[in-house]
Amino acid sequence: MNPMALMYVAFGGAVGSMLRYALADAIARYNTSDFPYGTFAVNLLGGLLMGAWIATVAFMMPAKARDLHLLLAVGLLGGFTTFSAFSLDIFLLLERGLNMQAVLYIAGSVVLSVLALLLGMMLVKATFG
Repeated sequence: MNPMALMYVAFGGAVGSMLRYALADAIARYNTSDFPYGTFAVNLLGGLLMGAWIATVAFMMPAKARDLHLLLAVGLLGGFTTFSAFSLDIFLLLERGLNMQAVLYIAGSVVLSVLALLLGMMLVKATFG
């Protein structure tokens, strides 16, 4: 891992995080329901943009594809939403014919992430509460 690669990821991640906040905040101002439309929109847009980026790299193969991938896919879209990376991982598993692994990855990621969140809350509550 070189310092320039880290800079690409850091810069892209900072911009992506700011964009996620701005979009989710803008949607929240108009959302009168309890449904998390902001997060939902960010995840869908992130998946769309990740797909567009991966197709661009596959079809055009720019000379700086690695650096641009670090900046845009890992950094910007990773900061915008890790759901886009999750979606790409699922697509790649399915494309390779690893259907069971894809199902286990989807279910495991969702269920275990929620359980990990609950565990983290319980640990803090047990320690400080």
